[in-house]
Amino acid sequence: MAESLAPSKVIRGYFVTGFPGFVARHLARRLSEKGPVTLLAQEHFAEEATKFAATLGTKARVLVGDVVDMHLGLSSPEYRQICAEVTDIYHAAGITYLGTDKQTTWRVNVDGTKNMLELAADVKQLARFNHFSTVYVSGDRVGVIMEDELAAEQKFRNAFEGTKFEAEILVRRAMARLPVTVYRPSIIVGDSRTGEIDRFEGPYLVAMLLVASPLAVPLPLPGNGAAPLNAVPIDFAVNACVHIGHDPRGVGKTFHLVDPNPIAARRVYELIAARIGKRLPKLSVSFKLADALLKLPLVEPLARNQRVAFAYVNHLALYNSRNTHELLDGTGIACPPIEAYLDNLIAYARATYARVHGTEKKRA
Repeated sequence: MAESLAPSKVIRGYFVTGFPGFVARHLARRLSEKGPVTLLAQEHFAEEATKFAATLGTKARVLVGDVVDMHLGLSSPEYRQICAEVTDIYHAAGITYLGTDKQTTWRVNVDGTKNMLELAADVKQLARFNHFSTVYVSGDRVGVIMEDELAAEQKFRNAFEGTKFEAEILVRRAMARLPVTVYRPSIIVGDSRTGEIDRFEGPYLVAMLLVASPLAVPLPLPGNGAAPLNAVPIDFAVNACVHIGHDPRGVGKTFHLVDPNPIAARRVYELIAARIGKRLPKLSVSFKLADALLKLPLVEPLARNQRVAFAYVNHLALYNSRNTHELLDGTGIACPPIEAYLDNLIAYARATYARVHGTEKKRA
């Protein structure tokens, strides 16, 4: 296995992919406190990335390129400079939106990861290649999922899960020759202090719809909601991976960034409903019935994300995080229980809805 570069030998330089994604933004902001940061941004995000980089100080810069292109679409001088100056790669680029076609999802999630590994092999003083995967590489598996497990004859419910699995296979193979660390976050929600989130989707969307819904009584939750809803705030996820990314013990390992004590999905929805003065109906709708209705030809294109979200909140999987706990023990970095920051998530969701709703009224 490749050895991680001793931090004392060089000044750490960070290369972050995935802008303008939520994880990439927070990673860049956190890493800029440690050293110079280079953001890779597609051409149509270049101006936005430049403005964002300016908020990080003089040590931040932007390179225009794309993970799907050879040499990331960089010029030869740019590529050589990255290989000479970067020590730590944080590969956060990827398609998570479930409505994206399989070919595009594969190109970004799998081919893009392959290109990033080729860059890592060319970096002269590589200290760490940090790869962002997902707990959902476990697909339809149930029960306890360990961090060192990957291929277990699971089936995948969508292109996101399948392509992240294939990408992780590539990354695991590279562990024999590169200092690699893999992170598998669960559902990333807003900042635990501010509630800030960039978009509402998946199970997060289902929960937040309770906040914005004008209905006095929310619609029944499909299924019994007994399965745990594993969510982690963005600040915990980023702080954890930055710390692990600088700990030599993280090389060659996989880390579940999860809530170690998640509560049942229905309980989460009950807490949200109670905080906004609503009450969930005691009657529940069969998950199979709801799923079948959402698969109807006229409904499925509009409800694809919600259908998958319902599947996740009715999926009984528990993600062991022994590796994560071992490296974070004593650091003060820990995933807070969702009850501790739920009010902040709700407040942000309400403010976002009010802002959008107000804009729509003005346009009408």
